[in-house]
Amino acid sequence: MKCQKCAKAATLHITEILGEEQIEELHLCEECAQKYLYEPHQNQAGGKGSSHGEEGDEPSVLNRQCDVCGVKFVDFRNSGRLGCPHDYEVFRDELIPLLENIHGETKHCGKTPRRLPQNKQTQSDLIHLRKQLLQAVTKEAYEEAGRLRDQIRRLEES
Repeated sequence: MKCQKCAKAATLHITEILGEEQIEELHLCEECAQKYLYEPHQNQAGGKGSSHGEEGDEPSVLNRQCDVCGVKFVDFRNSGRLGCPHDYEVFRDELIPLLENIHGETKHCGKTPRRLPQNKQTQSDLIHLRKQLLQAVTKEAYEEAGRLRDQIRRLEES
């Protein structure tokens, strides 16, 4: 996990309870944690530090909600679950740093199904052939449909 203030690895994880429904989680490296913990102007709401502006913005971020499913960001922070695929766009600015800290990436790089085409060209060829197959069956051109079916199978197997 990366530090939220710099690019170093986070070694200290702080959860501050600011109010009944206000929770702030910090993931800091040793150096940034020292500054945060021992420089009072940065972690007190009345101070002149940089975190004062962030605290003023935080309630609006926490209360932002998805127009599709109605999930608020504070609900996501409390439960760890999003409500629908649109939430990734609605909460994009807040989710990207979280995903980078947790996974080290923002793109899924996991396994793919064995039958999934290996490159984009093969994938577009398959889509085109399937459309042709559908048209051939609709026209009742069964010999052409059989040829297209065999071609699709060969592409899927390779």
